[in-house]
Amino acid sequence: MQWTLEQLRQFVAAAQAGSFSAAARQLGRAQSAVSTSVGLLEADLGVELFDRSRRNATLTPAGEVMLQEARELLRQAGGLEQRALAFAGGRDARLSIALDEALPHLVLGALLKELAERFPALELTQLNGTATEVADYLRQGRASLAFHLDRGDPGPSFAHRRLGDVAQGIFVARGHPLAALPAAGRSDLARHRQLVMQMDGVDDLVLSPTVWRADSCYAIAAMAADGVGWAILPLNIAEYEGNRQALIRVPSEDLSLPMLPVRSLWLQGGRLGETESWMQQRMEQLLREQLRAGAR
Repeated sequence: MQWTLEQLRQFVAAAQAGSFSAAARQLGRAQSAVSTSVGLLEADLGVELFDRSRRNATLTPAGEVMLQEARELLRQAGGLEQRALAFAGGRDARLSIALDEALPHLVLGALLKELAERFPALELTQLNGTATEVADYLRQGRASLAFHLDRGDPGPSFAHRRLGDVAQGIFVARGHPLAALPAAGRSDLARHRQLVMQMDGVDDLVLSPTVWRADSCYAIAAMAADGVGWAILPLNIAEYEGNRQALIRVPSEDLSLPMLPVRSLWLQGGRLGETESWMQQRMEQLLREQLRAGAR
């Protein structure tokens, strides 16, 4: 078969316009050229696309089916052309990023939606994990850029940039003894089991002599929701879907919790491309916007 994309375009135009003459006017061509092009397409396919026995050309049953195929092929061709233009302009073809599971899901959702709109030709791989795991993805070469909560010095292998902050608080299950207090002091917290984030080389704030550890904020939140103990959690984790109903925030009399910094991370000496640089800048803006919204 020797049919062309141009023949498909003229076939679709004629079907949509309802006649060869109307399609010719839309395409800026002679009616005879459009009619001939569609005729050659029919001859090449071996299928009659239009019933020409009437005043206006009407699609045959086979033509109606082939119209859907033609539209899909033209859509794919348009996508191919847009990708080629993007790559010719220096855009990244592929990108693999690593995302900390504890980052605000509303921020990440907005970031990825805008990424899809701004870089439609991009092929993206998204790796999710704990703060430690996303750093490992970079070290293993599985990702070129990571976003995670800053839990300390990442080491000499990495370059990093602070992007913003997320707030944190003390949370317990609604039936936990601490939930009945108007405010909890250090001595109150010390009487109950504390659930703490486990990361090599990182010492989280520990106030209780009885501690359980986990390497996932969501695992800690789940244990807190089950009444196992109390935990210091990013607000976005405590307020995420099922956690929102099960957990309650405990005010503290004498404990002021700092903001948790969010940073981007990449291998030392690596060069960030246009897409990665845009993601950093937009992530910084989105975190700032969320913090302002939370303060209102």
